[in-house]
Amino acid sequence: MASQLEQAQRLAKEAPQQAIELYSSILFADSASSYTVAEREVALLSLAALFERMQDAAALTKLINGSQGYLTAVSKAKSSKLIRTLVDRFNGIEGGLQPQIATCQGMVEWARGENREYLRQALETRLISLYLDNSMYTEALALISLLLSELKKLDDKMQLVEVHLLESRVYMAIKNLPKSRAALTSARTAANSIYTPPPLQAHLDLQSGTLHADEGDFKTAYSYFFETMEGLSVYVTPKSVDENAAPTPAAGDLSSAGSPATYEQRQLQAFAYMLLCKIMIQQPDDITALLATGKTASKFRDHRTVAALQAVAKAQKQRSLADFERVLSEYRDELQNDELIRNHLTALYDTLLEQNLVRLIEPYSRVEIAHIAKLIGLPIRVVENKLSQMILDKVFYGILDQGNGCLVIFPEPKHDSTYDTTLDTIKSLSNVVESLYAKAATL
Repeated sequence: MASQLEQAQRLAKEAPQQAIELYSSILFADSASSYTVAEREVALLSLAALFERMQDAAALTKLINGSQGYLTAVSKAKSSKLIRTLVDRFNGIEGGLQPQIATCQGMVEWARGENREYLRQALETRLISLYLDNSMYTEALALISLLLSELKKLDDKMQLVEVHLLESRVYMAIKNLPKSRAALTSARTAANSIYTPPPLQAHLDLQSGTLHADEGDFKTAYSYFFETMEGLSVYVTPKSVDENAAPTPAAGDLSSAGSPATYEQRQLQAFAYMLLCKIMIQQPDDITALLATGKTASKFRDHRTVAALQAVAKAQKQRSLADFERVLSEYRDELQNDELIRNHLTALYDTLLEQNLVRLIEPYSRVEIAHIAKLIGLPIRVVENKLSQMILDKVFYGILDQGNGCLVIFPEPKHDSTYDTTLDTIKSLSNVVESLYAKAATL
């Protein structure tokens, strides 16, 4: 029988359909057959890996649903590990998020029917991260609320940390920073009472850094990103990963053990955020020194994301809007796919545009908008909208004479303190009169 399994493994690359038939005959053989539990497990995992390589989400869904009979026959610990591994196989399939959510929901119901509470809670935690990836925030928050009430009764600290961390990420995604920070505080409180594995601690640090960056505290954010990068260093090894080994979990999956490639990707993310912090606090020169020191930093020196942020830093140092736009165009995928980088670079672009416009209009009291647009190299409409916004924000004082296509700049008005002083005097007199009236009333 072992020879049939070996034959299927040989055919996996050359004739995948024949390999699928052989693996299926081993996995779904009746109980009277001579196949061992270990051989059926190898067949199950090999089939899942094969469907992932073939990008066949429907076949993988059918396999997981069809293997419930086998999963019932093995131990609970073994079946829990197998189910999480099988669900994670969708990560390597393009467009596999929706089937993964549907499959995970089905396995949650199966676990509930089998009274496997620990497995159900682990799958629901995984489902929350899938909802987050699919922007299903209402469903994620509803499931988080139910799961937290259960976990608090069980006092499962590790699971509590993971769910609170996911809750923080969901609230941050919907821009509710106070609730996101409160959820992160709850996660850290629970983590302080137990041993927190370094990968989970790295997630906590990464989330803390992201929150501080969103609040504009880039120095504190930098320190958290540095802790994230260093905390994962021991997990990044050059070992290759076997095809049938545990798949790479998604970025939002905190419960699964990641591969070295996963941890290296998270390290790169943290390092990119460190560079972003240096750019946002107007210290682009520090990036060169940062890349020259440390094994981790030097490892990512030639990565396109790092190269993109270096180019942004150079454009910022030269205050060149044209260079900035060129970098955004050249490295569009690297700079636009990450939400944190995209949002802060958009704010940086607005700041740079504002600084350039202020420098250009400084010598004038009246100037044509078309002339400013020509000097800065942007469409007239874009320049006009930005000037209008700057006037409303009181960056400078002036009006847009749209009839003549001109910008009229006024000198900054001097603040007259007479009105403020008069109001303070009237307020003081009012207090004196009220005090006298109170004393007269007691006589």
